[in-house]
Amino acid sequence: MNMSKQHTHTQEAVAEVRTVADSKSEYSELCLPSTTNLLGNMLGGHVMHLVDLCGAIAGARHSRCTIVTASVDQMTFLHPVHLGDLVMLKSQVNRVFRTSMEVGVKVWVENLRTRELRHTSSAYLTFVGIDQEGNRIVLPPIVTETDEEKRRWREAAERRAYRLALKDKTKLAGQ
Repeated sequence: MNMSKQHTHTQEAVAEVRTVADSKSEYSELCLPSTTNLLGNMLGGHVMHLVDLCGAIAGARHSRCTIVTASVDQMTFLHPVHLGDLVMLKSQVNRVFRTSMEVGVKVWVENLRTRELRHTSSAYLTFVGIDQEGNRIVLPPIVTETDEEKRRWREAAERRAYRLALKDKTKLAGQ
């Protein structure tokens, strides 16, 4: 009986189409001493944690179900986040496949004294929708409306193909 309810929920979720704008999310945090290294810069691992949180918010807003992080593409730190700076993250779902979705996250840092704003990091994360037993579920499709959203949608397919090819190579190397 419980399984049929979950299955019905999954089917209803598939029927409801959502837009990229529905998933857009923002998350901000002040860089405090508890999140800095000995140089007074935010720990890279903490920035990565914030990226995962902001990405998960966008994914959850879109899917309205439990999601888990399946992968994170390479992250480069272009500028440090100094003690007292404001770190601002923006995320959105770029594309939904069947049971997974790609979420893009951009990280900005603002010096609150000078108001200088710098892009410091970007990442693409893959999230998977799961049910209560941990089984993958079908995610609702997404509709792109702007040229920028359509470009991101196309590029997400290219990144996915690359990730899957890399995964296959890793599997072969391990055999």
